[in-house]
Amino acid sequence: MNLAEGVQSVSLGILGVMMIGTALGVVLFSNIVYSAFLLGGVFISMAGMYLLLNGDFVASAQILIYVGAINVLILFAIMLVNKRQDFSPLPSAGLRKVFTALVSFGLFALLSTMVLATPWAYTTNPVVNQNSIVVIGEHFFSDFLLPFELASVLLLIAMVGAIILARREYLPDQVPTTELQQTILTLPERPKELISTGSSTDN
Repeated sequence: MNLAEGVQSVSLGILGVMMIGTALGVVLFSNIVYSAFLLGGVFISMAGMYLLLNGDFVASAQILIYVGAINVLILFAIMLVNKRQDFSPLPSAGLRKVFTALVSFGLFALLSTMVLATPWAYTTNPVVNQNSIVVIGEHFFSDFLLPFELASVLLLIAMVGAIILARREYLPDQVPTTELQQTILTLPERPKELISTGSSTDN
């Protein structure tokens, strides 16, 4: 998005505060449903940052895939698996918290070092000549056509496999051939009482 420098700075600050706040809510909330909703806020704020970087296709894919598919899938899974059971305290819970804090501070230090060591300044303004969606579409259907089609075939195979695995528990293990032929070739007979009453009324 070609906005003024002040508007970009304010928008970046608002999106950054929104992302950090919702991410902290995902971790700190005890209710998992609220955490899943706040995870959608993290994804939306990331999409806004992509828009500020002129990545309109990445921003739309972020909203469609992560917010519209993955986050909704997480919410459905949480609501379907509604186990009303309290968490039992673990004997080594304090030690796990210490290890989690160490890993989190280590990641924070690594990312902070990377941010400070990266040269973010640029001398010339970037010029966007063409829409990124058009460029990505041209590459998809010219240079990367074969990987794109192979990825679609793999996704189709994964979807069919998921359907088969989900329906396996409803299918019987073995169906006797005699019962199968009998159920296919025979039809239920009409009751004789209905036939007799029908014939008497016709007379």
